[in-house]
Amino acid sequence: YFNQIDQILIHQQIELLEIVTGFETNNKYEIKNTLGQRVYFAAEDTNCCTRICCGPSRPFSIRIIDNLGREVITLQRPLRCSSCCFPCCLQELEVQAPPGTPVGYVVQNWHPCLPKFTIQDEKRTDILKITGPCIVCSCCKDINFEVKSTNESCTVGRISKQWTGLLKEAFTDADNFGITFPMDLDVKMKAVVIGACFLI
Repeated sequence: YFNQIDQILIHQQIELLEIVTGFETNNKYEIKNTLGQRVYFAAEDTNCCTRICCGPSRPFSIRIIDNLGREVITLQRPLRCSSCCFPCCLQELEVQAPPGTPVGYVVQNWHPCLPKFTIQDEKRTDILKITGPCIVCSCCKDINFEVKSTNESCTVGRISKQWTGLLKEAFTDADNFGITFPMDLDVKMKAVVIGACFLI
């Protein structure tokens, strides 16, 4: 399916229990095409203790399932730090497609104020870079992370955290993302870019 697309939408589902109790639950996402049709479903697999103690830096597995119920992609993130104070222990994500077969990695790069990531293939060769804005929170507008060539000279795509409205932003942590990438980008790298969205 990834061969045929250059854009995809990821919508995190709102969990009523999370809103009422304030306790973080396993995140669930719908992955849709530009027509709004669900093409994949993604679900986080972590335990309650990890979610409470480690918060957004928690280790996780996310299983991406097609509409026939088959697991097609697995994302694995170990426990790491995301602070610029600990450059030796920054975020990293492994993308497996099919599950058990690594096709690429997303590695956070140290920078004092910008969120920066490198997309690597299964041999750990740098393929693309991702650069975000200095301030990753904003009011009433989208936050864009540019997907660039390895030398960062040209932009080839974008991961956008979409503004969802004041009430949803204030009372939930559910996020909506849009991803664009070149139609002719290798299918494995498209899967890794989608993994990068979950890491971001």
